[in-house]
Amino acid sequence: MITAEQYDRLARAVEKNLPVSVRLNLKAAASAGDTDGMNIIGEIPGGAKKDEVVMIGAHFDCWHSGTGATDNGAGSAVMMEVMRILKTLRLPLDRTVRIGLWSGEEEGLFGSRAYVKEHFADPKTMHVTAEHARLSGYFNLDNGSGKIRGVYLQGNDAMRPVFQAWLAPFHDLGVSAITIRNTGGNDHLSFDAVGLPGFQFIQDPLDYGTITHHSDMDTYDHAIAADLMQASAVIAAVVYEAANRPEMLPRRELPKAP
Repeated sequence: MITAEQYDRLARAVEKNLPVSVRLNLKAAASAGDTDGMNIIGEIPGGAKKDEVVMIGAHFDCWHSGTGATDNGAGSAVMMEVMRILKTLRLPLDRTVRIGLWSGEEEGLFGSRAYVKEHFADPKTMHVTAEHARLSGYFNLDNGSGKIRGVYLQGNDAMRPVFQAWLAPFHDLGVSAITIRNTGGNDHLSFDAVGLPGFQFIQDPLDYGTITHHSDMDTYDHAIAADLMQASAVIAAVVYEAANRPEMLPRRELPKAP
């Protein structure tokens, strides 16, 4: 990946039929050792409905050229903070709350896809497991360090009134956008692909798309502490509500096997 400014300069030169040369220094190493990735899983056991699960997650891997502070150290830190908030406040949780910090997202959602296939359903055959019926929903954060502004419904319009009620207390923090639209490239897609309610939150873009995303400038300097605190509070409230909701979250129709 290169910055927009570097790309635009190359594009302008090509448009004017000017010769362009790019010099690349590449250092690579091969290893015969174990290269398997690992997911990080933890949970807070529930009470009255402990066999049912609400999941949250973010990907723990990053591109090698930076430190991955906003992609996705920020999302991982927020989700760990959500678990800490729920645990520290000793809030009663009917359902079990589980966190997944995924490996291999940057290569193709490998960590979350493998977890979903093992525990819930194979997207190629749509053969579902017993756990599939017990997962209420999954919430993901993976768009940088910006504040949460709302949520993508992924075409699940039955969730609109649910999110409207959950996010109402945060309108003064600017959390009000609820869109039927899908958003791609994040681990919630692994859950959505097998008919499970999976959602990604809408965030302030900040300089995520212009500077830090997949670049060597994705460093701690671009992590905004106050924004991450806001996101942690919003998601902790959403998870608390989902864990204690009388009913499971509404689902779309189970997709057919391709």
